[in-house]
Amino acid sequence: MPKVIKPIGHDERLSLTDHLDELRSRLVIMAITLVVSFVVCAWQNQALLDFIGKPLATQTETRTKEGKGLLGQAYIAEEGVRALRVDQIATLKTLIADKQVSAPTRATFTTQLAAAQKALQALPKSPPANKPITIGIGEPFTQTITIAAYFALLFALPLLLYQLYAFVLPAFSPEEKKVALPLMSMVPVLFIAGVAFGYFVVLPAATRFLQNFNSDQFNVLVQAKDYYKFAILTLASIGLVFQLPVGLLAVTRMGIVHVKQLREWRRYAIVATAVLAMVLPGTDPVSMILEFLILYALYELSLVMAFFMDRGKEQRQRSSRWDLDDDDEDDDDDSDDDDDDDPEPSGTPPDLSAPVPVPIVDDLDDDEEEWLLEDTRDAEPWPEDDEAEDGAGHVLTPPRDQDV
Repeated sequence: MPKVIKPIGHDERLSLTDHLDELRSRLVIMAITLVVSFVVCAWQNQALLDFIGKPLATQTETRTKEGKGLLGQAYIAEEGVRALRVDQIATLKTLIADKQVSAPTRATFTTQLAAAQKALQALPKSPPANKPITIGIGEPFTQTITIAAYFALLFALPLLLYQLYAFVLPAFSPEEKKVALPLMSMVPVLFIAGVAFGYFVVLPAATRFLQNFNSDQFNVLVQAKDYYKFAILTLASIGLVFQLPVGLLAVTRMGIVHVKQLREWRRYAIVATAVLAMVLPGTDPVSMILEFLILYALYELSLVMAFFMDRGKEQRQRSSRWDLDDDDEDDDDDSDDDDDDDPEPSGTPPDLSAPVPVPIVDDLDDDEEEWLLEDTRDAEPWPEDDEAEDGAGHVLTPPRDQDV
């Protein structure tokens, strides 16, 4: 059994065994979370399959009403049967209302009328939904389990990230936590927002374009494996695309780049986002264009967020600097007051005319002694009156012993 996880501070020092115990405990919690989420998703697999298949059903409804494809042909046949049933019911009602019809015949018509109305109600009131097909024996089971696993991972993502952050954050200093914690908190929120945007905007548009493109020349049947793979990759890629603000804010807060540089790199950002949109899953131009617009919009949003964050940081630094200056001024005032309170020094002042002792250097080498002797020999003697004048009329006085 894993140990109870205790909160760990930044200054605490743990051994390798303690770190491994904490890691094991958090991995066990993550595994239990995934299992519970998977059980719930497997229980509600019908709702999840309808949810992920709804874009395919709704975006092909127009083509089905036009009679295109196998589903369209079936829908046209159903509409013909519906029209015949409506005419049959109208005819039977007219015959039953005729007074010349005998009672036994009227009873027969009444029975036929009830059967016709029941058959009319059994006909579908809307075009048949385009559902993915399976061609393998075990494909219905495997695809159901796959969809349940993907949704289980999505639903458990906040708790999984919390366990990961709780294991990593104690290594950060308090200043680093102020930068990392808001960015880490944005990751699950932005990922879920990206998945929602992809489901309601990107996936329907991509499905409508791909399924209706030149559909008159094909009997369009979508395999469950391919459709679910396309849908999951599209939603996951949009969720990852929405992490762009986290990356840009991280590099700006760490001082790697500045907002001014990001503004100057707009042209390069346009090219980079276009290339990234081409690399992301989705072979249709609709998905590429939407992903490109999303990427560039997130880039501009990141610039705005980074600008306000840097502005707030500068204001905080400025206010803290002002506080320090005020504290220094207060300290200077206190020191001046202390100086005023100090008593006057007592005693006689030192005699500045006394000769200053010169240290004798005994450790000179031969070259240094020779240089000193030469310098002494080359010096011109001073006049006997100990004063001389230079060319400008200034009086020169030889150095005294105390001037050494």
